[in-house]
Amino acid sequence: MVNMWTVALLLLGAVTAKEICYEHIGCFSDSEPWAGTAARPLKVLPWSPEKIGTRFLLYTNENPNSFQTLLPSDPSTIEASNFQTNRKTRFIIHGFIDKGEENWLLEMCKNMFAVEEVNCICVDWKKGSQTTYTQAANNVRVVGAQVAQMISVLSTNYSYSPSQVHLIGHSLGAHAAGEAGSRTPGLGRITGLDPVEASFQGTPEEVRLDPSDADFVDVIHTDAAPLIPFLGTRDFVACNHLRSYKYYSESILNPDGFASYPCASYKAFESNKCFPCPDEGCPQMGHYADKFAGRTSGEPQKFFLNTGDSSNFARWRYGVSITLSGKIATGQVKVALFGNKGNTHQFDVIRGILTPGSTHSNQFDAKLDIGTIEKVKFLWNNNVINPTFPKVGAAKITVQKGEEKTVHNFCSESTVREDVLLTLTPC
Repeated sequence: MVNMWTVALLLLGAVTAKEICYEHIGCFSDSEPWAGTAARPLKVLPWSPEKIGTRFLLYTNENPNSFQTLLPSDPSTIEASNFQTNRKTRFIIHGFIDKGEENWLLEMCKNMFAVEEVNCICVDWKKGSQTTYTQAANNVRVVGAQVAQMISVLSTNYSYSPSQVHLIGHSLGAHAAGEAGSRTPGLGRITGLDPVEASFQGTPEEVRLDPSDADFVDVIHTDAAPLIPFLGTRDFVACNHLRSYKYYSESILNPDGFASYPCASYKAFESNKCFPCPDEGCPQMGHYADKFAGRTSGEPQKFFLNTGDSSNFARWRYGVSITLSGKIATGQVKVALFGNKGNTHQFDVIRGILTPGSTHSNQFDAKLDIGTIEKVKFLWNNNVINPTFPKVGAAKITVQKGEEKTVHNFCSESTVREDVLLTLTPC
């Protein structure tokens, strides 16, 4: 009989919402929308702050290699640290199965120190992240509340404005940032790096990172992670299977190397339909995205770009249009651009029938900003022995850099046999 009562109590417990409260950060319930929904079928409460063991590790320009631990419960730890109220504060929050002392978090701080004076706080919640996914996804509620508590302590004790705070969250950490933002009126910025979908897609705004969580919200998705619809105010889609935090980290040192193009889809972007930048310009994905804040509509927007497939990831996009001259032939045409800061590789523009007078266009992503374009080199070949040795040339090549309105024209009256370089100079 005892066993039957136990079963009945368990069943009763399954339908009764539970709530758990923690000092300083408030109460957490397992009622909808936090649990018992299609996205979150299991009723799981977040662990206590003690069990999660969240730590705030402060690095600054003065202590770039070793952290100082800040305790929101003990403001004297802030007083005794290198935290400076006249600087911005950027929190970096790791995700599932990760930890706050991972190299990538410190690397990101160090890149910041190269370009700015900043309080860089790595949020370590490894005990709460290295568990089952469902538990970790609920633990972010407490982690986000603790981040909000820390911001509140800074605001109350030091008159430090939340508008000076930027939260950078990777994976589950992006949703922890969203939780902190929803508890912090006037928070400056949140950047989500590949925010995870499971347990968050299709949930109401209070559960996930959303555009209302900060004055400026930007999200980087790599193509390994599908877009969560309506997640970020500005969604940047970088197409290569690599970790978004690496892109963000490198963007700090490359203020113009991650220009991103407003576009309906990646397919449209790949089809060269989203070039050059519109009149208001193109935002930079990553660290400098907020420089663009006033120039986009308040509506959520998507921007696309290609990145390198290994470090260095920065790319500069160029559009090229070629008007052919000479004899009709079959083959392929390549061009390389030469500027005062360097030159590009040879890029394919056309393969097929090369008809004099026809114009062909393509776009490509160069590994460097070549600066002022001074000349263009044209090359064609067809890898088939042709006894007539036709000569093909480019009467005109126009070049445009993605972020610039200026179109540069290069001309030549010469034609060349295959595999012979033809140099075009400004018309």
